[in-house]
Amino acid sequence: MSGLEMRELECFLVLAEELHFGRTGERLYISQSRVSQLLRALESRIGARLVERTSRRVRLTPLGERFLAGLRPAYDGLRAAVDDARTSARDVDGSLRIGFQGAVNDHVMSAMALFERRHPRCAAELVEVPLRDPFGALRRGEADLAVVLTPVLEDDLVVGAVFSRQPQTLAVSAGHAFASHSFLQAEELAGCELIGVDSPAPAYWRSAVAPAATPQGRPIGTGPRVGTLQEALTLVAAGRGAMLLCEPTAEYHGRRALTFVPVTGLPDSTLGLVWHRDRETARVRAFARALAEAGPIEEHPAG
Repeated sequence: MSGLEMRELECFLVLAEELHFGRTGERLYISQSRVSQLLRALESRIGARLVERTSRRVRLTPLGERFLAGLRPAYDGLRAAVDDARTSARDVDGSLRIGFQGAVNDHVMSAMALFERRHPRCAAELVEVPLRDPFGALRRGEADLAVVLTPVLEDDLVVGAVFSRQPQTLAVSAGHAFASHSFLQAEELAGCELIGVDSPAPAYWRSAVAPAATPQGRPIGTGPRVGTLQEALTLVAAGRGAMLLCEPTAEYHGRRALTFVPVTGLPDSTLGLVWHRDRETARVRAFARALAEAGPIEEHPAG
């Protein structure tokens, strides 16, 4: 197959149907001499004659007949696969499943509305992604893309956009010693136990949600691990630990038993729009564009 050209195969198949160099050229919109050139190149690669040509007629050699019998179904299958992929890539009909963690913010809701106005035959559907498994729904095909907390360092996933940069807060119970503070320094986190996330979330991602040390290296206590955000908030309310959340998530999940204290000195929380590298479609690209136009997007470094 080294160096084999699709145009040569296509020329041979048409010539096998027409058995006439002039008509073959007309069908392919090329000259008769170009037909001869393509045929000679193919025969050179194979190492034998495929077509016999006289002043009166054109016919396939026995090898040409056998080559045609094997090539036709393979070529038709390849053509069908390409046509199907092209149709799927252009298709923005049906539905688009968007994974989310905890809550859907205004930026994503605005992007969904814009996407559906542009593509009325494609409905955007929301799929909740468990905190403990931020990437599983993408890998299992249960979501077409997902909005998850960053960082995302998975080889099989694409981070299309990073957005919603927000300061972090510490969720504590109303009776916690920090509940009366107007704010906390990051180093003060050494005085509490952070509720962590269970596997299969990767270790680097779990460490971002519940760091084991302050920026200056002071160890932070380890609380229980959870699978969902609701589990975590219930444990916080029960005084079993504290949890870092971005401000909008804290506001959305506010309740009487919880207090949210701003934390200074920590990196801001950001969200990423993520999809599987092997499942990028026109629908995914269309939603990524809508998200970019619905609000500010930060550049994500390549790789």
